[in-house]
Amino acid sequence: MRIIIIGGIAAGMSAAAKLRRLDKEAEVVVYEKSPHVSFGACGLPYYVGGFFDNEAQMLARTPQQLIESGIELYIEHEVLQVIPEAKTLQIKDLQTGTIKEDHYDALMIATGASSIMPPIENLELKNVHTLRSMSDGKALREALRKPEVRRVGIIGAGFIGLEAVEAAKALGKEVAVFQLEDRILKEVFDKEVTQLLEAELKAHDVALYLNSKVTALRGEGYATHIVTENEEVPVDLVLLATGVRPNTAFLDNTDIERLRNGAIVVDQEGKTSLPGVYAAGDCATVPHLLKGEPAYIPLATSANKLGRIVGENLAGNHEVFEGTLGSSCIKLMNMEAGRTGLSEAEAESMGLDYKTVFITDKNQTDYYPGQEDLSIKLIYDANTKILLGGQVVGRKDAVQRTNVLAVAIYARLTTKQLGMLDLCYAPPFARTWDAINIAGNVAK
Repeated sequence: MRIIIIGGIAAGMSAAAKLRRLDKEAEVVVYEKSPHVSFGACGLPYYVGGFFDNEAQMLARTPQQLIESGIELYIEHEVLQVIPEAKTLQIKDLQTGTIKEDHYDALMIATGASSIMPPIENLELKNVHTLRSMSDGKALREALRKPEVRRVGIIGAGFIGLEAVEAAKALGKEVAVFQLEDRILKEVFDKEVTQLLEAELKAHDVALYLNSKVTALRGEGYATHIVTENEEVPVDLVLLATGVRPNTAFLDNTDIERLRNGAIVVDQEGKTSLPGVYAAGDCATVPHLLKGEPAYIPLATSANKLGRIVGENLAGNHEVFEGTLGSSCIKLMNMEAGRTGLSEAEAESMGLDYKTVFITDKNQTDYYPGQEDLSIKLIYDANTKILLGGQVVGRKDAVQRTNVLAVAIYARLTTKQLGMLDLCYAPPFARTWDAINIAGNVAK
């Protein structure tokens, strides 16, 4: 049994490692386009900002460790084409340029995603960066340490763009953020939360250009200005953070089912529409626990989990991934925010009969140092009062309370049950009625 995995980062390596443990006899082959495997790209903004200096800390395993575990690994090899009818692949060795063919009995696609290059003029200028790969991180880290780089323009206000704000500010840079939408993180958080996060950015002298369409970069050799429909802003460095696109163009010759953005559609076992072919990670959809349909939510957590499930199933099992809640979080300067389940916008688009409540309370007692405001939004079924979603934002302890809400949604708790949930209390950590309890009791 020859099992080939295309992509050796998060989902691919989770699958390969699990498969190798379960099936000692199968040939497990991994082709990875980059020089790295088991790479945690989520650490890149913090590496760039100097929060840690050893890039090896972002690598869970080295190529040699994987080879020693019995995995046949080929780095810097790009799969050019899949021929499902013949169960073959065309593969290019990026070091030599030679092209070879390989055969599989079962296949997993875990090719991840790449940065979207928006239709902006002059993106070829030299001081324009993306932040997706290890080489991206090294280049941006080096560039931001140049004394002549004082003003950083970030195009895109998603997770990567906003995490890069903190990196640039930690290095003493002036930062301007350009967002096409009317608010930051619009696809993740509702307006009550993003308003607080935007206020935090402004409090740290981050210039926010909302409803701002960047049309061009201007400069001779190097970008010196970001040009929008309304203004021209001077910069010394540009970071493009306008989202990602699944790396699935090499499948165009097949009839594999994909979303409009190219993401491969998979079921709860990680199976694609092609027999014997699985997929997981940022190149694929993920089953959603509440939406009842595949969703494209490129997160490391679901990539690793669904990758592990695929590894089980490549070994002959029929494990299922129950579904994601899209749980995610961000640290933004001195604030943190998390979300889980459905946002209000998602509940509305699904036509659900729902209610919401938004409260601001405290994270702990006032007589122990460290009390801060903590705001919580709940989205819940108007009739059954079962929780559908939650968002928490504050300067301390917001994200871990979001984790509590994730468990509550998974368990289908009602707002009444949330209001009486037995949570830990001690003066440094909470009040006798935790803010989560307060939110549940307010929701009627």
